[in-house]
Amino acid sequence: MPTSAFSFTRLRAQFVKEVLSVLRDPRSRMVVFVPPILQLLVFAFAATLEVRNVDIAVYNQDAGRWSHELVQRLDSARFIACVRHVDSQRQLHDLIDRGEIIAALAIPADFSRAIAAGDSGRAQVLVDGRRSNSGQITVAYLSAIAADVGAEVVSDAQPPTPVVVRHWFNPNLVYRWFIVPGLTGILALFSALLITSLSIARERELGTFDQLLVSPTSTPEIIVSKSLPALAIGTMLGLFMVSAGVFLFGIPFTGSFALLLASLLLFILSVVGIGLMISAVSMTQQQAILGAFAIGVPAVLMSGFATPVENMPVLLQWLAQAIPLTHFLIIVEGSFLKAMPPGDILASLWPLAVIASVSLTMATVFVRGRLQ
Repeated sequence: MPTSAFSFTRLRAQFVKEVLSVLRDPRSRMVVFVPPILQLLVFAFAATLEVRNVDIAVYNQDAGRWSHELVQRLDSARFIACVRHVDSQRQLHDLIDRGEIIAALAIPADFSRAIAAGDSGRAQVLVDGRRSNSGQITVAYLSAIAADVGAEVVSDAQPPTPVVVRHWFNPNLVYRWFIVPGLTGILALFSALLITSLSIARERELGTFDQLLVSPTSTPEIIVSKSLPALAIGTMLGLFMVSAGVFLFGIPFTGSFALLLASLLLFILSVVGIGLMISAVSMTQQQAILGAFAIGVPAVLMSGFATPVENMPVLLQWLAQAIPLTHFLIIVEGSFLKAMPPGDILASLWPLAVIASVSLTMATVFVRGRLQ
């Protein structure tokens, strides 16, 4: 086991070797650099909870004014690609069963007559429950269209009280403004996790791990040298995503860049510790990649990126607090849109420091056990 004193010369040589190993190995280049580019393209341009270009079916049994007004509003709605007119309730059911439409509107024969008599016109909405989230959003859109028609009905007799809705931090509800800042943490997470997960496993698979054991390199030098490349590459990718969000997607950055950079470094250090533990117990690079994704994917799902942490069971909420991405997402999203005060950033920064200390300490124990 290496027992020599700490040497910056050996550390620099080890660091250069690790960087060259990542850049020269085709498998390492593939898993480290390709996923961030794909995630940027897929999440920023394709991943959205907005409902667009959907087909709606209408079964209109009424020949009055207000049913035609409602159908015209549906025809002009931007989120609807095509309004299909059918002649029976059965056709509505068939279209939903085949998945050709997301929702259907059945307007009864007395719709306009009921409105003319001063009553509320009622129409039935059928939604494809297999696409529950999109279906609920579609129903909300249809309800807004129906509310506009209702406002026109009562405009002469009883003008409705105007309600002005203002969306703070994201006035136009641009979904990309939410996705891209979160990608900063996800890209840095997987990059740092994969680089460190492959480090020791690659040495063991290539047969150079035994040479490392008999070299004069000390254990701290090995740990630091295998952590620095992930720290450097993860930080560069994180800063690249911040720059892309500001200059490419036009997302306003209103927070403190210095605090965000400090948070990014602490976040990557905590991920590096997890990656080193994965690498220490992996015998091959394939096992390391599988282990990284086995840890990374649940971390993303539980971090609050896709669904709020508050919606999870209490046990999962506690587990989410041990995930570094949970705290970093709060910081990066707040820095972009909310101009989060330094006190609020520090409230999420100290858990990152604790997680980084624990993960790096455990990584040192794991790696030292492998070197003995």
